[in-house]
Amino acid sequence: MRRAPRGEAERHHPGEGASSGSGTPPAGRPITATIDLGALRANLRAVRRHAPGARIMAIIKANGYGHGIERAAAALEEADAFGVAGIDEALALRAAGIHHGIVLLEGFFSVDELPLIAHHGFAIVVHHEAQIRRLAAAPTDHSLTVWLKIDTGMHRLGLRPHQVEAACQRLRACGNVAAVHFMTHFACADERDNPLTRQQTDLFHALAQGRGGDTSLANSAAILHWPASHAARGGAVSWVRPGIMLYGVSPFPEEDGARLGLRPVMTLTSRLIAVNDCLRGDAIGYGATWRCPEDMRVGVVAAGYGDGYPRGAVNGTPVLVRGERVPLVGRVSMDMLCVDLRACPEAAIGDEVVLWGGGLPVEEVARHAGTIAYELLCGVTPRVRIVEQGG
Repeated sequence: MRRAPRGEAERHHPGEGASSGSGTPPAGRPITATIDLGALRANLRAVRRHAPGARIMAIIKANGYGHGIERAAAALEEADAFGVAGIDEALALRAAGIHHGIVLLEGFFSVDELPLIAHHGFAIVVHHEAQIRRLAAAPTDHSLTVWLKIDTGMHRLGLRPHQVEAACQRLRACGNVAAVHFMTHFACADERDNPLTRQQTDLFHALAQGRGGDTSLANSAAILHWPASHAARGGAVSWVRPGIMLYGVSPFPEEDGARLGLRPVMTLTSRLIAVNDCLRGDAIGYGATWRCPEDMRVGVVAAGYGDGYPRGAVNGTPVLVRGERVPLVGRVSMDMLCVDLRACPEAAIGDEVVLWGGGLPVEEVARHAGTIAYELLCGVTPRVRIVEQGG
């Protein structure tokens, strides 16, 4: 694969880097997302260890889960293919010089996309009869690879089991379809004791067996816990589709990625921009929802929901200051949040604050905010400066 030029290790978003008169761009707000490319590659190797006989379709949709889609693709060049949501993401990868196979996981939205899809060699997921009708009516001068999605129990996208036979026949009769493969998606693979995953696996293989084509079932949770879902059967080539585990995050709600041998890829940091001596009874932040239980120091961090830090993070959500865990107090505002510095009395203005990542799992922060790590990673906003390491 040919990589696109990477340029400087630090990316400035629009509005940053204006001349300060000294020839050196101003640093701007100190909030930074550091992306560890070595961790991305290590997590890909972990996928291969768990599914050694399978090919890997690395899922890098949603801007690489917030890590940068082109950056993720370049770091994951040893993957066998990439999965994205739609053609816009796929075209961005081609423009960046990424020549891997790319699967459009939501398929095509208009027949007008088909010439571009064929030209660039993208594969499409077909998940509804309406798509098959459009393919049948489209010009036959394209040569398309199709992944037929079977609904084995999630009931979101996919053809029902009784539709599979007719769908296969109709697709193979289309003059613009060169190959048909098969996939499904698990509803509860992150629940280790839920029998639905095994039921979905058995149903899928019963429907796909003997039809030719490759197969793909396993997401991150299934790769880690359901080996039957990525075992090749009947001579078919098996593909796994790792997503969140590539970014060092556990797909299981009760544990963190480090326990699974994964390395966090994104570390979100900022700095203390004020340290205030507050008195017992002083209210902190909007709504006066938290009051100081004693005379104490409160730090103000340049980070808020305008940067992607969750507004729903509750009092007690940890951050790291000088390596010490200190709790968030008061409401998160657009640009700032406040922390209780009693556990770190030496803290000073300018000290780095780890919001999540190295030393503080993003999964833990998500649990305090009543959400999931996926949402936090995808929600980092464009005004956060991105820095790469481990390239």
